[in-house]
Amino acid sequence: MKITHLIAGFYLFASLFIFEPLFAQTVNTDPTIVNMVSEVKTANLETTVNKLVSFGTRHALSDVNSNTRGIGAAQKWVKSQFDEYAKASDGRLTSSIDYFWVKADGKRIMKDAKMANVMAVLKGTDPTDNRVIIISGHLDSRATDIMDTRSDAPGADDDGSGVAAVMELARIMSKHTFPCTLIFVAVSGEEEGLFGSKYLADSAKVAHWNVVAMLNDDMIANSLSSGTGLKENTKVRVFSETIPYAETPEEARMRKATNRENDSPSRELARYIKTVTEQYVDQLHVDLVYRVDRFLRGGDQMSFSMDGFTAVRFCEMDENFDHQHQNVRVENSIEYGDLPKFLDYEYARKITCSNLATMSNLAWAPAAPVAVDIEVKDLTNSSTLVWQAPTGEKPYGYQILIRETSAPQWQKTIFVKDTKATIPYSKDNYFFAVQSVDILGHASLPVFPVIAR
Repeated sequence: MKITHLIAGFYLFASLFIFEPLFAQTVNTDPTIVNMVSEVKTANLETTVNKLVSFGTRHALSDVNSNTRGIGAAQKWVKSQFDEYAKASDGRLTSSIDYFWVKADGKRIMKDAKMANVMAVLKGTDPTDNRVIIISGHLDSRATDIMDTRSDAPGADDDGSGVAAVMELARIMSKHTFPCTLIFVAVSGEEEGLFGSKYLADSAKVAHWNVVAMLNDDMIANSLSSGTGLKENTKVRVFSETIPYAETPEEARMRKATNRENDSPSRELARYIKTVTEQYVDQLHVDLVYRVDRFLRGGDQMSFSMDGFTAVRFCEMDENFDHQHQNVRVENSIEYGDLPKFLDYEYARKITCSNLATMSNLAWAPAAPVAVDIEVKDLTNSSTLVWQAPTGEKPYGYQILIRETSAPQWQKTIFVKDTKATIPYSKDNYFFAVQSVDILGHASLPVFPVIAR
């Protein structure tokens, strides 16, 4: 552990006890993460997007043999970049093109098709830490006709921007060590039905991966909306499911008993992203959207949500439908097509920084507390929470998060060292959660309590 980190941690937690021993807010900025965030460059993102566009089309069913055009060429290039990043990782970063077959469905897949995800895995340094954090963007693109595999489909924003963010994070984070495993992936088949992410999510479920967070970046570089002409590059939408897709009957019963309709694990991840982004990224406000994706639309995070994993989607605030799912053309003096020249790379940089700060904080944090309960045996205006320490790295302490039932974001933090605390806030009027923290202030995802019996 770096000496500067230890010093920062000492002053952080000393302040907790000297000034406000019970009600202090834990706010600590890790200088290493600050430096990593500063390494995200607009020029790198733009270069990557331009290279992806140069393959003409990246339709999931386009040419897989050419080295210059089609999805196959794009996949090989992404892997070659991951391999370049691996040189600075002391062998911890490895890459692969993971092939899989998709059965014909008579809709968008007319015959059995071979698809692939391009993955880079940054192996964790702690053999006892089985946590996995995934960031993804979809490599495939499309023209107006989803069945058109030959026309140019530049896909600069959708989703060259997301893949560029994934690659920039792989480049930067592979130079650092993390106790848990990080996966950077450019999935395929998103436009045809989320096939690449479904294959990866299903594989993770079968293999019992402990995926604590999945971040999907899909369209993060357009700042000018079609129709309304609104221009916005200081806000980003983060979508998270309300009631989990994979909720069991027992979990549904507990949700109703505790009124946790606004506290799914994915919603806690979204709030976490908002907190971390405000700490590390200037001029970017996270707008929490209380739905799994846009109205009647979807993204790759849904594949993970459906398999019971905690997953969210980053997406630009305003979409431009002249530049989305459109053939490249000019009609009535309007230029259509998802071209690089329409992107705001500074906007993409800020959203990429939000992803980086989130992944780094989560990866360096202890695992979340387990068996978090709230006691209900007595009628009282205080609330007692009890939990168990996680396996692996022992937390320095824990944070109890508090908010009013009508508040969208956590409002107050109480730091404790023990695994039980009685706080002067009524469970009738407030919601609570508990997260583990290390001495540097890295925090796990919050865990909403269930009823202790």
